Amino acid sequence: MSAGGQTSTPIIDTLKRHPLLFGSAVTLPLDTTHTIVIGAGLAGLTTALDLLDKGHRVDLIDRDDESRFGGLGLHAFGGMALVDTPLQRLNRIHDSADIALADWLAFAEFDATDLWPRRWAEHYIQRCVPEVYEWLGHRGLHFIPAVQWVERGWMTRGNTLPRYHVLWGTSRHMLQTLLKALRQHPHRGRLNILARHRVDGLIGHAYGIHGCHGVHEADGSGFELHADAVVVATGGITGDLRRVRQHWPADWGTAPSTLLNGSHPHADGRLHDAVSTIGGAVTHLDQMWNYAAGVRHPDPQFPGHGLSLIPAKSALWLDPDGRRIGPVPFVTGFDTHEMVAQIARAQWPWTWQVLNRRIAEKELAASGADHNPHIRDRRLPALMWQMLRGNRELVDELVNQCPDVIVADDLAELAGRMNRLCGDQRISADGLLAQIQPYDDQIRRGPRLHNDDQLRRIEQLRRWPGDRFRTCRYQPVLDPAAGPLMAIRCQLLTRKSTGGIQTDLQSRVLDLRGQPIAGLYAVGEAAGFGGGGSNGRKSLEGTFLSSCILTAHAAARHIQSGAVQSTGWMAPSQHSTPVAATRRHA
Repeated sequence: MSAGGQTSTPIIDTLKRHPLLFGSAVTLPLDTTHTIVIGAGLAGLTTALDLLDKGHRVDLIDRDDESRFGGLGLHAFGGMALVDTPLQRLNRIHDSADIALADWLAFAEFDATDLWPRRWAEHYIQRCVPEVYEWLGHRGLHFIPAVQWVERGWMTRGNTLPRYHVLWGTSRHMLQTLLKALRQHPHRGRLNILARHRVDGLIGHAYGIHGCHGVHEADGSGFELHADAVVVATGGITGDLRRVRQHWPADWGTAPSTLLNGSHPHADGRLHDAVSTIGGAVTHLDQMWNYAAGVRHPDPQFPGHGLSLIPAKSALWLDPDGRRIGPVPFVTGFDTHEMVAQIARAQWPWTWQVLNRRIAEKELAASGADHNPHIRDRRLPALMWQMLRGNRELVDELVNQCPDVIVADDLAELAGRMNRLCGDQRISADGLLAQIQPYDDQIRRGPRLHNDDQLRRIEQLRRWPGDRFRTCRYQPVLDPAAGPLMAIRCQLLTRKSTGGIQTDLQSRVLDLRGQPIAGLYAVGEAAGFGGGGSNGRKSLEGTFLSSCILTAHAAARHIQSGAVQSTGWMAPSQHSTPVAATRRHA
């Protein structure tokens, strides 16, 4: 009997797990195939659903309580970069695979060795509509009709067209829908759920992987599971700040001590280590998708928990000494990675955004489902009203509950509070005035005489209807009618690993020679969203949730084909003996 209480057939298992002894994998009826899925986030749930649809047996393992299944997707906003969709055409956006690929490659900056990342990028662009947009639609999940335009590019080409689609209901509604489908599935009896189980290593032999082992965290007991295939869907490494610092990009200098955790402590790379131990390739861990405008979470769930703000475009972004960042000012919506890189290279422990209440209500937003309740709960009238009057509830929450948000009636009071927060005297009222007044003066002269790059970018942003409603029309900071003044201390915040376990287009894990490891798959963030780094250096944004779905479909298709153990793979010589329980952390 397996740990999940399912009957095992030793003779069949032996035939399937020793393909080189018997020539090729034995093709069996699909409903006899047994798969372990490690991780119950979006990628893991999608894999499990696809396999259950074909009547497969599935063990679904996660470290969290079952009530918290869904991973980071439960808290994500739900934006997806999709190419040539009906909604784009409705908005008269004429997108194409050629345009999207050129945009992707400009941001990715792949080199000659990035074979699988590039193939996954091309696969994403070709298949994101049928396998993501339409697949979600068949499950009753739809997108807000207004397509957003993000990551337009700053020093290089980015999204030349709007293609950021926001799920109506946010990512939380999507995960709740998939979880409901899983629990009510006609083949629910073939699903074995193991909550609060931590997987520490993989079990296999010279010819492939056929199980995993770990600890039941509720009581500390060990467990082993055996199956025909193992799918790693455990997320990335950015929940472990020690590992983030270990893999910090070399050209960024030393990682700041003030990093905030915008991921989850369970995203610790434990299964990346397990894959490396059995000879799997793990690549590009220095590629991460971090954010520049992190603040301490108003309702922290663990030490160092941060919240990613979507900064106000009309706010002035200052360095720790209160000087405006330049010569090119920071404006969100163009190149998140470049902003993070500049802050990191400058070795700034934090930066400041200075604005006023009117700007904050109109423009300031926070990423995720929790801080977008009208979209999350699908309350259209409330959302429309908020767009007209501003997001007063969010601003009130940040002012009252986030220690990094400061309010003051004048610059002297603002500077004093900024200094008290940081425990220094780096900011002065006169210094703030010297940075803000020239900007405000340009606004008062009128658009005909604007000569500031931030104002030019605001003008460009407001040409797109999706940004016009969320961007002030040239709002001075020191406007007495728009007060009080506000300052937000921003710190770098970790979020996603864009490198990871290297996979082919069937989501099979590859070894250091580029050969697929029989029986082992990786999906979602664990796989660097495909190929160990399909985004390259930068993301067009919105490529993460959708890649979780896309890579999961690929893994499930290959498992369903019955060719799980037919690769002819043999472990490298140092692993040529059985590798069962080679890595235990119990």
